[in-house]
Amino acid sequence: MTSFTTPTYPSPQIVMQAKGLVKRYGQVTALDGADFELRAGEILAVIGDNGAGKSSLIKCLSGATIPDEGEIHLDGKVINFRSPIDARLSGIETVYQDLAVAPAMSIAENLFLGRELRRSGLLGLLGFIDKKKMLEESISRMNDLKVGIRSMTQAVETLSGGQRQCVAVGRAAAFAQHVVIMDEPTAALGVKEGNMVLELIRRVRDKGLPVVLISHNMPHVFEVADRIHIARLGKRAAVVNPKKISMSDTVAVMTGAKSVSDLPEDVLAH
Repeated sequence: MTSFTTPTYPSPQIVMQAKGLVKRYGQVTALDGADFELRAGEILAVIGDNGAGKSSLIKCLSGATIPDEGEIHLDGKVINFRSPIDARLSGIETVYQDLAVAPAMSIAENLFLGRELRRSGLLGLLGFIDKKKMLEESISRMNDLKVGIRSMTQAVETLSGGQRQCVAVGRAAAFAQHVVIMDEPTAALGVKEGNMVLELIRRVRDKGLPVVLISHNMPHVFEVADRIHIARLGKRAAVVNPKKISMSDTVAVMTGAKSVSDLPEDVLAH
């Protein structure tokens, strides 16, 4: 049986950390000594202009890319992901912009996609799926996250874009033991559905899972982020406190129009 418990950490413990990550693609250096820190119980937004290295950073953290240099730590221990499966086995779940859901399958089936529960005894050994248990767990988990979906047995293709994203986020939250990474989760959603997903992200954080949020939507970033990691030219330019810095100053640092040294000390998040 799959456990849905998540660990609790004394704040501000660093759950995940990267030091000096370097990733080259031929003559192009995507990451040039990038650092990263994710604390327990926070939503950390990662922003950056095109070519800043944020996508390469997230791929390294989620196991999709192997860095050429540098280290990644999880709970203080060095880890070496060789694939996204390694990251998943370490309790790191990623929700991508292009939703990895099977439209013709039910919500419950999607939540357990690739991790189906087997029936006990001989039937399980023969490969029979425990659909009843999967349905019960799905209902419990989605209710826990307060996702208002009528029935876990309805096909995902009957859902709106925002509801489909909630299914993807709910699946990640169900199986993550350490970190949930979300890549542009509100992209292509309307205002109402975008707000629905933002509220779900807050609930995931409040349940004890730190969240890494990659987004171009600055109002959304400022609405939910506890800290903002600004990537620029393959490095971490700064980590700022959204309650202390304006959106315009944040964008100025992101684009290079303003130096970090020009910012008041209290806007930097330590």
